Amino acid sequence: MSDFEFIFALFGLLLGLSLAEVLGGLAKAIEARLRPGSTIRIGWLTPLLGAFVILDLLSFWQAAWVVRDVVLVSGKALMAITVFASAYYLAAHLVFPREVGEQPDFDAHFFRVRRVVIGVMLVLLLSQLAFYASIPTIAPHLLRPLALGLTVILALLMTAAMFVRGTLWPRVVMIALVARYVVVYLL
Repeated sequence: MSDFEFIFALFGLLLGLSLAEVLGGLAKAIEARLRPGSTIRIGWLTPLLGAFVILDLLSFWQAAWVVRDVVLVSGKALMAITVFASAYYLAAHLVFPREVGEQPDFDAHFFRVRRVVIGVMLVLLLSQLAFYASIPTIAPHLLRPLALGLTVILALLMTAAMFVRGTLWPRVVMIALVARYVVVYLL
């Protein structure tokens, strides 16, 4: 077993649990909405936040492959991976309300948790970029125009998603965040 395989087992487990958190929250929301007489309003914002978290999580999962040759097993590496993936789990856990019946309007839930969820993910993005910048073989790739442009767009959209107000702009920004990942995955 390589060092990467050993460390990725932990990383994959924690990111897999994060994915299950978002999907489980969505399933509970749909189930609650389908109950006869339900007054639950799922709306667009919380599902878009869930889609964004899933797509972002997949990008970090894919990014782990980029560093497979430079990751070595150490206490420092295990702690860093655990903190990183645990922060992801925290963000994923907050996407959907825990008690679906107590939150009849999921858009209101989105506005309550968006700064924490997206803020955690923004810190993780910046941490990943700092880590990549410290690796001589990877650092030059960060400055390629396409990579730099896509990263700047991502950071700007994430920041906007944390602060835009009203009913229209949060939807527009969340759709743009999801669309940005779909376009990147299709490139």
